[in-house]
Amino acid sequence: MRQNAPNNAQPKTPKSARERELLRGADDLLVDFDRGVTVFNELVRGCRSLFDLGRSITIFGSARFADGHPWYQLARATGADLARAGCTVITGGGPGIMEAANRGAQEAGGMSVGCKIRLPHEQHPNPYLDRVLTFDYFFVRKVMLLKYSSGFVFMPGGFGTLDELFETLTLIQTGKVEAFPCVLAGTAFWQPMLDVVMTQLYDAGTVAPGEVALKLLDDPAEIVAHLLTSQEVMPAGPWAEEEPS
Repeated sequence: MRQNAPNNAQPKTPKSARERELLRGADDLLVDFDRGVTVFNELVRGCRSLFDLGRSITIFGSARFADGHPWYQLARATGADLARAGCTVITGGGPGIMEAANRGAQEAGGMSVGCKIRLPHEQHPNPYLDRVLTFDYFFVRKVMLLKYSSGFVFMPGGFGTLDELFETLTLIQTGKVEAFPCVLAGTAFWQPMLDVVMTQLYDAGTVAPGEVALKLLDDPAEIVAHLLTSQEVMPAGPWAEEEPS
C-alpha cells in the first residue's frame, strides 16, 4: 500500500508576524531575499495607492482616546478644518486620535485615508476612511505616512507617536526630507516634555537651536493656518530641466 510522503512544508508565517521574523537576526539568505521581495511589493502597493492624493497632512496620535475626550475632539475639528482647506487627511487608520481626524475630514466632505498596521492583536480600521491600506511592516508604513505628506500634526500619544515624531525630526535635521511644518497639538501634553528634552539636548550640544522647528498650538484654525502658510514651494525636479542638446 502506497504511503503519502511526509509533509515537510513549513507553516506559513502569519502576516502580523512578518516584521518580527525579518528583524529576529541572521537567517538563510534566500529566505531573507524572499522577505525583501515582500517588503518591495508592499512599498510599491503603497505608492500606487497614494500617489494621487494631492496636498496631504498626516495626523499622528494615540489609539486610546475615546469619543468625548478633549484631544479626540481637537483631532476631529482639525481634520474637518484641513478638509475644508482642500487637504487630504492621512492617519494610521486605527481608533482614537486617528479615528477622530479621519472622522472630521470625512464629515467635512474631504478625503480621509488610513495607513493601518497589521498587529498580532488585530486592530480594526476605523469606519471613517475613504481609502485604507494595511501594512505588515512598520517601516514601510512610516515611509508612506511621510512620503505623501507636506505637513504633520502630532497629537498626544504613546511610544508609537513619539517614535514617529523623533523619526520625522531626524529626517528634517539631517536634510533627508524638506523641513515641512510640524505642529504639536495639545500644549498641556507636549510642553512639559519639551521643556525637559529640548533643554537637555541643547545643553549637551546634540541638537542646535533652529535645526528643527516645532509649533505648539491648541486651536484647529491656527493649526491649519500654520500648516498651509509654512509650506515652501517645492523646487522643480530633474524632469523639469531641459534635455541637453
